[in-house]
Amino acid sequence: MSDLTRLSAVEIAGLVASGETSAVEVTQAHLDRIGAVDDRVHAFLHVDTEGALAAARAVDERRAAGDELGPLAGVPVAVKDVLTTKGVPTTVGSKILEGWRPPYDSTIVERLRAAGTVMLGKTNMDEFAMGSSTEYSAYGPTRNPWDTDRIPGGSGGGSAAALAAYEAPLSIGSDTGGSIRQPGAVTGTVGAKPTYGGTSRYGLVAFSSSLDTPGPCARTVLDAALLHEVIGGHDPRDSTSIPAPVPDVVAAARLGATGDLTGVKLGMVTEFIGEGAEPGVMAAFRDAAEALAKLGAEIVEVSCPHFKYALPAYYLIAPSECSSNLARFDGVRFGLRVGDDGNRSLEEVMSLTREAGFGPEVKRRIMIGTYALSSGYYDAYYGQAQKVRTLITRDFTSAFEQVDALISPTTPFVAFPLGSRTADPYQMYLADLFTIPTNLYGGPAISVPCGLSDGLPVGFQIMAPTMADDRMYRIAAALESAVGTLTPPTI
Repeated sequence: MSDLTRLSAVEIAGLVASGETSAVEVTQAHLDRIGAVDDRVHAFLHVDTEGALAAARAVDERRAAGDELGPLAGVPVAVKDVLTTKGVPTTVGSKILEGWRPPYDSTIVERLRAAGTVMLGKTNMDEFAMGSSTEYSAYGPTRNPWDTDRIPGGSGGGSAAALAAYEAPLSIGSDTGGSIRQPGAVTGTVGAKPTYGGTSRYGLVAFSSSLDTPGPCARTVLDAALLHEVIGGHDPRDSTSIPAPVPDVVAAARLGATGDLTGVKLGMVTEFIGEGAEPGVMAAFRDAAEALAKLGAEIVEVSCPHFKYALPAYYLIAPSECSSNLARFDGVRFGLRVGDDGNRSLEEVMSLTREAGFGPEVKRRIMIGTYALSSGYYDAYYGQAQKVRTLITRDFTSAFEQVDALISPTTPFVAFPLGSRTADPYQMYLADLFTIPTNLYGGPAISVPCGLSDGLPVGFQIMAPTMADDRMYRIAAALESAVGTLTPPTI
C-alpha cells in the first residue's frame, strides 16, 4: 500500500501545495489502491479514472503557475451515487437508473470541483438511500474492511468503506435517518450530518425531502470539517437552503483538538443509555464520556421522553415522502424502460418498468408511504407522525436549554454479519434507533470512533442545536484528541 493513501486530507493538501508530491501522484496512488482491494470491498460503483487524473493535472498546473490553492486542492474524494455528476453515471444504487449520465452536476459536486478536489468516482449505497447495511444495492453489497463478512452500514456504506479501506481520504454521503453517521460508526470513521438546509440538496436524488442532508465523511474530525466548509453554505437553487454562512467548523475543530472542554455541558440522553444497545457498545461509550469529563466537560443526564417514538414516526414520514418523490421514475423520460413493444399502454409500460427497476425495500417503503397518505388514513398515520416530530423537536429545544450538546452511542450494535437481518426489516431499522431523532429535528450530529467492542468499531454521537455545527466539531475533535483514531486491519 502506498504511503500516500495512509495520509489525512490535511497532510495530502500540504504536500501538494508545497510541491513535495503532485496531485497526479496522489490520485494514481488511490486509483491503484482501488484496483488492488475494491474487488473485496465493493465500495465503488463507478471509478472515473480519466476524469480524476484530468482534475489532478489541472491542480498541478495551477500550482506550477503560482496560483493559490484551496485547503483541499489535490485531495481525492469519493462521492455517494445519490448526487448527480455531469457525464458520470448516477444510479442511486438502483436498476431503474442504470447507465444514466446526468447532464448537470449537483451543487455539492460543483463545489468540490471548484475547491480543486479530485473526484475518484461514485460509491455504492442502498437503493435510493433506503437501508442500513448497503445490502439493498441493486449492484451487490459493500463489505466492511474491518471484517469483509460484515456490513459497512447504510445507506452510505460505500462512502464509509472507501475511507476504511484507504481507497479515498474523503467522501461525501447523505443522511436521511443516519446514513452518514451509522456507516461511520461501524467502519471506525468520522461521519457528520450538517444542519438541515446547511448543505444544498440541488442535484441530490430525493428520498425524503424534509430529511435528506448531504454531508462529509473522513478519517479525522479536522478533515471532515474542512470538507464541510467546502460543500456547505447557501444555494439559491435549493428552496430549503439556509441563507446564512457556514459556522466556522474548521476553527472549532482546531480548538477542540487542544483538548480543553472547560465550561462545556453535555447531556447523556437518558432514553438511549442501555436502550437496546450491546454491552460492549455501552462500555466504549461510557469510557469515551469519561474521557470528555477529564477534558473539563460537565456531563449530566437529560431526558428526551419522545425520542422513543422517533423510529415509528420516521417510518411513516420518510416512506410517505419517498412514495411521492419516486413517482417520477416511470420509464417515460429517463432511465430504464420495460415493455415498450408498441402493443402496451403507457400505464402498462410504467408498471412493468417500476416492477423491474425497483428492489424489494424500495417497493416496501413506497407501499407504506402510499398507504399512509391515502384518503381516510392520512390524519391517522402521516398526520400523527408529524405531531410526534413536533414533540421530538420540543425535546431537543428543552434539552439545549440545559446543555450545550447531547451525546449517545451512534448505533446500538457493531457491524453485523452480511445477510443476518435482511429477512427482518424491523431488526434492520433498529440500526438507526439513535440517529433518527436528529433528522426529525433538523440539527447537526456527528459520529466519531470511540473504541472497539469484540474487535469492531463503536461510534460516539454528538448532537448540537441547529446551526451550531461548529459546537459539535469542537467536542468531536476533543474526543478524538483523547481517544485517538482507529486503524482498520490491512486488507
